[in-house]
Amino acid sequence: MPKKYTTHLYAQSLAPYHKLGPVLNGDQCRFTLWCRDADTLDLYLFEHPTDLRPIREIHLNPEEHRFGDLWSVEVPGVKAGWSYVWRLDRPENTFPKDQYILDPYAPAVAGPAQWGQSLIRQPGDPLHTGKAFPKGVIVASDFDWGHDRPPNIPWDKMIVYETHVRGFTAGPGSGVEVPGTYAGFIEKVPYLKTLGITSVELLPVYEFDEMEYYHQNDNRSGLRNYWGYSTQSFFAPMSRFAKAGNQGQQVDEFKSLVKAIHAQGMEVILDVVYNHTMEGGTNGPNVSFKILGQEVYYQIDTQTQEHKNYSGCGNTVNCNHPVVMQLILDSLRHWVMEYHIDGFRFDLASILCRGRDGEMMARPPLIEAIDEDPILRGVKMIAEAWDAAGAYQVGNFPSPRWAEWNGKYRDEIRRFWSGEPGRLSSFATRVLGSEDLYSGEPMGAAKSVNFICCHDGFTLRDLVSYRDKHNDANLEQNRDGEKNNHSNNCGYEGETADPEIRQLRLQMQKNFLATLLISRGIPMIPAGDERGRTQKGNNNAYCQDNELSWLDWTLDADRKELLSFFKKLIRLRECMPALHFSGLVHDQGRETAHARVRWIGPSNRDPDWGRDQAVGLRLSGKAEHLGIKEDSEDILIFFNASAKPAKFHIPDTDKFKWKMRAYTTHNRVHRSNLGTVMTAKPQSMVVFSAKAKVLS
Repeated sequence: MPKKYTTHLYAQSLAPYHKLGPVLNGDQCRFTLWCRDADTLDLYLFEHPTDLRPIREIHLNPEEHRFGDLWSVEVPGVKAGWSYVWRLDRPENTFPKDQYILDPYAPAVAGPAQWGQSLIRQPGDPLHTGKAFPKGVIVASDFDWGHDRPPNIPWDKMIVYETHVRGFTAGPGSGVEVPGTYAGFIEKVPYLKTLGITSVELLPVYEFDEMEYYHQNDNRSGLRNYWGYSTQSFFAPMSRFAKAGNQGQQVDEFKSLVKAIHAQGMEVILDVVYNHTMEGGTNGPNVSFKILGQEVYYQIDTQTQEHKNYSGCGNTVNCNHPVVMQLILDSLRHWVMEYHIDGFRFDLASILCRGRDGEMMARPPLIEAIDEDPILRGVKMIAEAWDAAGAYQVGNFPSPRWAEWNGKYRDEIRRFWSGEPGRLSSFATRVLGSEDLYSGEPMGAAKSVNFICCHDGFTLRDLVSYRDKHNDANLEQNRDGEKNNHSNNCGYEGETADPEIRQLRLQMQKNFLATLLISRGIPMIPAGDERGRTQKGNNNAYCQDNELSWLDWTLDADRKELLSFFKKLIRLRECMPALHFSGLVHDQGRETAHARVRWIGPSNRDPDWGRDQAVGLRLSGKAEHLGIKEDSEDILIFFNASAKPAKFHIPDTDKFKWKMRAYTTHNRVHRSNLGTVMTAKPQSMVVFSAKAKVLS
């Protein structure tokens, strides 16, 4: 048996206690763990991540190694790259005595060598459990950040691109050297720059187990947790996004990706999951938090002792408990300081607003702590402002600093373009920044993250190709996924060779993209929507690690046209202040509002908000209306969601020379009557711009 080591705590300074996890100083490493109920703790060190037997065992007892709820030991002769686990004994131990514990503060996690492998313990392991178990890794990164600086993109200039590290390059058409990795992603960063997007939002990169369904031995055992909304460690970058066999290098490889994105002038936003963990409910795996103190880390029903499930994933993190608050704050600071992350999008963020009994709080301590934290003050925070238990805080998330995913924008824009009657008024409200939700907010329309599609739901192409979801590949009998998609299949369910239907679908995708990019607020698209990616009607592809989810890098004629259109609209948005202006309609009073924004009905009349399905919108480019130094171009947009053409009178043609900047139809739109009347074709959009004529 390896020799056991002990050291004396009180001969050491208490200063290291503010830093949990492993802290390496030369060849000395201090390990600190929060644990309230243990009698003793054991620390096991492994020289290599794949070793079955520890190279050292260190026994900790309360007299020497405990200070309050913290246990700490300093161990000599430790090297970066070693891995470790904990084990505890407690008076009434409800877990097996040989149960390992993954340190919640582990800066990296050692697991299988490559994506899709299962880590199953082999006979001969002295702490054999029969199940996969990850180890923490001791990290000493000397990464050279060079001149890396935050891009500091203003909120109102953001264009967000939501993507998956693996799925971005895993497809065979990507052409990168190491598909599905941080390194592969770096090769494609220049593509993102050509799009004109400003902000790369990465689906979860915190360590997770993509093979969790394999261990459950149910009908999904052949599927993988592709999305990764099942956090295993809140401080460790996903190890299997590193190059295969490159154990321990995930820290520097992910830093290289962030640095490469910054070098192109774009920022990095992480999609983070602090509302639940991969341990699931009562029958889920025991990895760390359950063993260390589940009554602290999770919300537990005091009557049944079952986990409360506001997340829909089996458990709910007890976010506003002081111990858990500290862990979340430490985690956020870690990613900002160690990885130069620019912002966070919080999955099911309403759970962060629930108290220790599950009730919604008007002033959640965690949200206030994040807002006032000196390190996090300059970092962008974005809330998915709802949860799986009915909380819906869109327009009411309790912080003036956080932007919100605007689910109401998604639904109303879809309803309008699907041809649903009576949606014009709601459509207009969403296009102009959702004033009903964000009036009086300091961020204005920039508080609204506008999206038509995201990772969760139909892709843009599927939105115009399928009326119903087709999720059979998920092996849940098509019961999973959202039923109310507000989609329109353009006359045929699924893929078709019919040229008329294909042309209409291309036109409808352009309508959605154009609407998104002329709307006030922050536009966001998921990767591939700019190039017609399909999931064949699957609107919940969380477990599809295959070409159904991966970005398709091939381009046919339709996809090339869509990609070109998307780039054109981004450039138009960039150069037109009236399009990225974040002011809300009435934030300077009704008189100014009327001068800044004008709605135009068909046939030279006012809009009929209850019946019309076509409308024009004029946005002023005057400096006084936009708060800029000099006048810019006015914008004139015509929307027609009906199946019939609509005639519009173009205003002020004697004062403005209107130039057609974009149209979604296959053929150019024509004006008549000396350019004063325009016919908007069915299910189409047209965008004009103009400056006032200089009169001689």
